[in-house]
Amino acid sequence: MYDEELGDAVARAQDGDEAAFAVAYRLVQPGLLGYLRGLVGDEAEDVASDAWLEISRDLGRFKGDGAGFRGWTATIARNRALDLLRRRRVRPRGTALEDDVLELPGPYSTPDQALETLSTEYALGLVAGLPRDQAEAVLLRVVVGLDATTAARVLGKRPGAVRTAAHRGLKRLARQLRDLGDVGDVGDPT
Repeated sequence: MYDEELGDAVARAQDGDEAAFAVAYRLVQPGLLGYLRGLVGDEAEDVASDAWLEISRDLGRFKGDGAGFRGWTATIARNRALDLLRRRRVRPRGTALEDDVLELPGPYSTPDQALETLSTEYALGLVAGLPRDQAEAVLLRVVVGLDATTAARVLGKRPGAVRTAAHRGLKRLARQLRDLGDVGDVGDPT
């Protein structure tokens, strides 16, 4: 990805350059948000916000390059996502009225955004249907763009296990898409 640019931005941000932190955020956030959507669904932005608070607080303690920073941020985000998943297990479910209010349309409802959202949600839905180890490996390797070694550190596994899980997950996704027939019709609302 943009590891050299990211590494430079992180180093400058550690020296107090707020604009450099914004650059690091813009380079990392899209992949991180995709990863979190695969883990926690609609609450990904909230989890990402919590993660970025921790990232900004602990930035001075980070040591490494751009790729290492992406791995470090993914680890923090994963920990916040796992915290949310644990809380979900003990939290009572919302009422039907709360669910209806949450489903109200947002202010930016354009056809392009709808199609993009359908495609993204469909893809993340397919990934979410994978076994958890495969789903996380695919998200970290493909969406976040981490190498096997960094993804392994995030997951607490060996790099070979992450490569194998990602490979198996991608093969399973390819089979699912092939079984569905023409991929161009997947997720088409018409």
